[in-house]
Amino acid sequence: MKLTNPNEINVGVDTGKQQLDFYVRPSGTAFSVDNSKAGITSAVKQLKSIQPTRVVIEATGRLERDFVCAAQQAGLAVSVANPTHVRKFAQATGRLAKTDALDAAAIAHFAEALKPRATPPKSQQTRQISDLLVRRSQLLEMATMEKNRLAIMPDTLRTTIQRHLKYLDAEIAKLDTRLDRLIDKSPGWSDTRDVLMSTKGVGKVLTYTLLSELPELGHLNRKQIAALVGVAPMNKESEAFKGKRKIRGGRYRIRTVLFMATLSAIQCNPKIKRTYQRLIAAGKVPKVALVACMRKLLTILNVMVKNRTPWNPELV
Repeated sequence: MKLTNPNEINVGVDTGKQQLDFYVRPSGTAFSVDNSKAGITSAVKQLKSIQPTRVVIEATGRLERDFVCAAQQAGLAVSVANPTHVRKFAQATGRLAKTDALDAAAIAHFAEALKPRATPPKSQQTRQISDLLVRRSQLLEMATMEKNRLAIMPDTLRTTIQRHLKYLDAEIAKLDTRLDRLIDKSPGWSDTRDVLMSTKGVGKVLTYTLLSELPELGHLNRKQIAALVGVAPMNKESEAFKGKRKIRGGRYRIRTVLFMATLSAIQCNPKIKRTYQRLIAAGKVPKVALVACMRKLLTILNVMVKNRTPWNPELV
């Protein structure tokens, strides 16, 4: 158990579209700034004056990014926390009311009690890749919706839908070109890309997602990397009770892309296909077999990146 250090200063930050709310423990100081360039500059200046041990902010998707970048550039130890973890911690400590100020206080308490590690800063290139991948996913989602409409809308509207699909396909192709150019500029990244894409079933989307969202790939063991992504089954046992093992937590975005890649690998990658067929033959339900294949594919890629070697069917 981690003990509270009275000399530590922990700051919780609640993120809103228009405003950032701060709470400092143990002093109880609270302040708010606009979630703008000027407001963030002011907040970072105030934080540097108190020299906090850590600053914890919830991951919201995009709203926290400008503050996190500015704080990291100023040398502050910033941890981007999973909102679910913070929410469950607040509930466990009896905090049921919810306001921006109370949320900031709850995050500060979470920081003090659990002492999360600082989130490594991302390079500008990494952030650009991440932004392009998010936009690519958005365009793919729009294309899927349009394809669904194409099947149900009257013939008189097919032309406009097809025209929009053609536009979306062109935009996706442009994003792919930009992603390729960004990766090509970095020899280290391009080498890792080539290693990953030597695997059947692993395309650009999974490759670029792993490069931007999973820098730990190749630096952890198989159990650690599986747990980090959220494809490691967790026990649910107590005395005589034996519950089903389930995956939980982890990096949802990576897991989603890995899921789609594994569906492809089951069809075209002999090793992953055999694993899936063996599990189904053993009586595993398709979902469990698929998650096991996701875990196997991830751990194989982890070994490949670690050893800087292309796909080898003998890897386990």
